[in-house]
Amino acid sequence: MKVKIRTKDVHFSMPVPIGMIGFVVKLLPDRLFVQMRTNVPAPYDALLTKDTVSMILSECLDILKEHKGLEFVHVEASDGTFVSIRL
Repeated sequence: MKVKIRTKDVHFSMPVPIGMIGFVVKLLPDRLFVQMRTNVPAPYDALLTKDTVSMILSECLDILKEHKGLEFVHVEASDGTFVSIRL
């Protein structure tokens, strides 16, 4: 899996084994989640936390292993913020 995050201040790219998804989510900076929450509509912004994202990814681990190459997160904001997570 490849995680890429680009903002004005942060350029982050990391290859990650699929089994370590939860660990990598814990390493992401909190300000990244705060910044992403600003672009998410009101009822769903509360779900964009480290714990929630980590739990969802760990529950879907066996399904993720079957679909290598799939890009399941691709976000580009008008201010240049870019987040991509590809298996």
